[in-house]
Amino acid sequence: MSKPTGGTAAQLSDHSRDPSTRTAQQPQKRPKPRSEWHYLKKNAELLLLFLPGGLLIFLFAYTPMFGLILAFKDYRFDRGIWGSEWVGLHNFKFFFISDSALTITRNTVGYGLLFMVLTTLAALLFAILMNEMNRKWLKLHQTALFIPYCLSWVVVGYLALAFLDSQHGYLNRILEWLHLSAHMWYLETKPWPYILTFATLWKNVGFSALVYYAGIMAINTEYYEAAKIDGANRWQLATQVTLPMLSTLITVLLILSLGNLFVGDFGLHYFIPSDSGMTYPTTDIIDTYVYRALRVYGDIGMSTAIGFFQSIVGLIMVLISNALVRKFSDENALF
Repeated sequence: MSKPTGGTAAQLSDHSRDPSTRTAQQPQKRPKPRSEWHYLKKNAELLLLFLPGGLLIFLFAYTPMFGLILAFKDYRFDRGIWGSEWVGLHNFKFFFISDSALTITRNTVGYGLLFMVLTTLAALLFAILMNEMNRKWLKLHQTALFIPYCLSWVVVGYLALAFLDSQHGYLNRILEWLHLSAHMWYLETKPWPYILTFATLWKNVGFSALVYYAGIMAINTEYYEAAKIDGANRWQLATQVTLPMLSTLITVLLILSLGNLFVGDFGLHYFIPSDSGMTYPTTDIIDTYVYRALRVYGDIGMSTAIGFFQSIVGLIMVLISNALVRKFSDENALF
């Protein structure tokens, strides 16, 4: 190899003595890790938005957990929580040995599955229809769908009474106008599965539809444009593009719904039938049964035990369903 010339060697020597070159050759120092306080100040606005909801969840979801010990005690007001007698699993026996245990469990699980499937299908249908709708009238339809969700079951119960009252109800008047026999709706059992299904769909579909519609809005429009170039019609766009892209959202919402399978909608099953005893075979669920037992007997330990049982079963259902989903599609799993 040829040796570098004198001029080249001088240039290399000058280059090596350049302070900027030496600095560049030295390893750069890593930035100091930011403190937790820095991130708190950076996200202060988001934390303030979270604060009301976080306090609500803490007060009504976590604080009552300290009372789970009542499920294993014969609670007496004069003795207090710690002074009451420990009875183990005795409070759980009240529910399982009851004559109505099978009926109310069947109603709770059956209605839960029915409402979950029908609400999902109806919400997806309305969401796809809103996506095809003219934007001029979209806000009006969104508001009309969402208003029933904001009404309490007490108000909806009075609306149902206006239609189902045996003497002055609108539904009986329509039947009489059609020369059909009127019904004593609150003394019958067969119509109530249909009435309860209609009521829950009318009240809850709007909110679920808006959730799925928001998911549709997040889909990249290039998928639709590519499908249209291939000659896809609106039905094919909905079934081949929209639904597959919403599969993750649908799966997550279904998994969360399974967690409430053993927890029925108390307001629906109590206020819509007006707590009529003749309708219990088809309207009574675990929540209404426990409420009546607490109101009649005042047994706080029994009601706490049933609520604890519902929570445990709900947790198990979520874990099992999520494990099954993760086995087939890891992307669609909740965790």
